[in-house]
Amino acid sequence: MKIAIISDIHGNLEALKAVLNDISSRGINKIYCLGDLIAKGSHSLECIKLIRDNCDVVIRGNCDEYFTSVIDTNNKSIEEVNRINWNKNKLDKESLDYLRNLPFSYEFYMSGRLVRLVHAHPERIDKFAGNIDRINNIYELTLPSNNTISDLKADVLIYGHIHTPYVQKMYNRYIINTGSVGNAIDVFRNPQKDGNVKNTTVANYLVLTGTLDSKNFDEVFSFELVSVPYNIEKEISTNEDNIELDSYSEELRNGKYRDMKKIFDSFESRNINIEDI
Repeated sequence: MKIAIISDIHGNLEALKAVLNDISSRGINKIYCLGDLIAKGSHSLECIKLIRDNCDVVIRGNCDEYFTSVIDTNNKSIEEVNRINWNKNKLDKESLDYLRNLPFSYEFYMSGRLVRLVHAHPERIDKFAGNIDRINNIYELTLPSNNTISDLKADVLIYGHIHTPYVQKMYNRYIINTGSVGNAIDVFRNPQKDGNVKNTTVANYLVLTGTLDSKNFDEVFSFELVSVPYNIEKEISTNEDNIELDSYSEELRNGKYRDMKKIFDSFESRNINIEDI
């Protein structure tokens, strides 16, 4: 059994279509989605429809939750209010209801491993755990919470949210990030150290292979991180109405997050040394 796990589409229709085509070409049996279908790109409705038509499991992302909730805008900047209104206006009632009713997490057994899917963290839908982080912050991803289906520790924890694919192995457990389909980034950038940016500006997803619903550990289990090129310029050209077109285009073309200060503040608040970047 092969399962494709995708995440963080963010309204990028060209990237999503490229990934779905690649998944189809590999004869993959099922597709699971870790959320953030919307926000940033202009094609929220089209992406929601493709996800609903193609995915066997979909869980809720922080953007799906945020832009379908009642938001107090009294203390928001004009830019943020405009962003909220633009993203909300991209959705119809059916899509709003669909996103609001998505589950927080999902879990299953594959070749003996308890595999848990969350968007960002078992505790909170928007909690940040980076690919380079303190050991305990990453380990906490494997723990259950009041939001998870079971109270067991995960053998394999799979999440999205940070838009950067990676695999971590610790304490006989795996932590895997799928990366982002529609908004791939690498926050660690340095002109003297950077490789080819095309190694980042692709659509990313994960493939799991094993025996679904089996609790027998003595079976083959494997995973593969897949990067799929797509037509970035075509995607940008179809975003004429995007109120954040400049920052969206910059992220797609250069794989660099629009608010690096937010990332560095997060690291500093947890005493993570970033001086070597």
